[in-house]
Amino acid sequence: MISGKVERKAHLVGVAGVGMSPLAQALLHAGYDVSGSDRLLDSGESAEVLAALKSAGVRVFPQDGSGVRPGAELVVSTAIESGNPDLVAAGRQGCPTVHRAVMLARLCEGRRCVAVTGTSGKSTVTGMVGVIMEHAGLDPTVVNGACVLNWRGPGRMGNMRGGKSDWWVIEADESDRSLLNYNPEWAVVTNMSADHFDMEDTRALFAAFRAKVKAGVVGDTGGGDPYEGFGFGRTAFGSSVSIGGAEYEVHVPGRHNAENAFMAVHLCLRLGIAPGPVRAGLATFRGIHRRLEKVGEERGVLVIDDYAHNPAKIAAAWETAAAGRRRVFALWRPHGFGPLAKMKADLAAVFGRLCGPEDRIWLLPVYDAGGTADRTIRPECVMDLMAASCADRVSVAEPAVAAAMAADEARDGDVVLVMGARDPGLPSLCREILRRIAARI
Repeated sequence: MISGKVERKAHLVGVAGVGMSPLAQALLHAGYDVSGSDRLLDSGESAEVLAALKSAGVRVFPQDGSGVRPGAELVVSTAIESGNPDLVAAGRQGCPTVHRAVMLARLCEGRRCVAVTGTSGKSTVTGMVGVIMEHAGLDPTVVNGACVLNWRGPGRMGNMRGGKSDWWVIEADESDRSLLNYNPEWAVVTNMSADHFDMEDTRALFAAFRAKVKAGVVGDTGGGDPYEGFGFGRTAFGSSVSIGGAEYEVHVPGRHNAENAFMAVHLCLRLGIAPGPVRAGLATFRGIHRRLEKVGEERGVLVIDDYAHNPAKIAAAWETAAAGRRRVFALWRPHGFGPLAKMKADLAAVFGRLCGPEDRIWLLPVYDAGGTADRTIRPECVMDLMAASCADRVSVAEPAVAAAMAADEARDGDVVLVMGARDPGLPSLCREILRRIAARI
């Protein structure tokens, strides 16, 4: 934390969330007195997140308005509904309310900011860029939507790295258009596909973002192939990418991670980092929590946890996890009612293409993060669309039931792939599957 008298106070609503928890740490690093609330105080993975935040210096309260203090700015995300108790308490006390992205943009003012966005891969590219810059001695502050394993440890989440230089590397979220709050010096746009918006709106959104970038944009610039000049090769530890005749190794699996590395390397070279430090830094990158993360292996069954929540990410995770394995047992949890309604046909198509004759899919209930969404949509809509192709291989089940069935059916050589965004309980579900496999008679 920056030394000196602390005068600024911030209270983050939903502080355990993927966007709020790194921001809370960044605010601490910037000298703020930080508190936060969360509705998931007593739930598995969120308890771990909250313990790490408490260890860092964040004071945590129930989400009942009790943590809102006079003079504090109330930091909210787009998901916070108008009747939230913290929001009501802030109104009574005259506390100003600021969106999460606006607060992060404020922290980046006057800094040399790199913003990484795109439909897929932005958390991984943010982590790769941060690790390379760290290795090259640039000492960046990194605010990421996922935890970088290089920086993760006891009491440390790994989704924020506090640096002392003017360099800031941030993940910019497109899902609520909040990326338009940033005016970065440099940016990466990894790719564009229909996820939260249709393609026309998606292209317009990223075009508006690119217009706000001061120095240059790497990746999908809106014209041509973002991977032009990309060379891909498999190695014993992952893959290699070729740029300008030079090769760079990345020790995480999957072609999509090679593409992520291509973006990160290209950006760092544009920043003026020499190829040698870029190559050495990338080679130290250990991966991202819940991005094809190997949770463990029991009785020859591999359990993998991944954040995949749209068709492109599901396909990338499945195809990488399936390599060299006999069968795939997939559990997928939709991360919102709106996205499920928008993507149901594409989800059915990708699951139908991926699911082989011996594979199994369990669709879990939609993760409900609150808000004013239409809750009439159900995962059965995807199953119904898949009926013609693989009705006997897909079912809808509660998480505990699906975990028990997968653990009971999986055998030596199989992989259990748990996928989904936002739900903090999915890593615990993976561990439960491992426990059940180990205990199986």
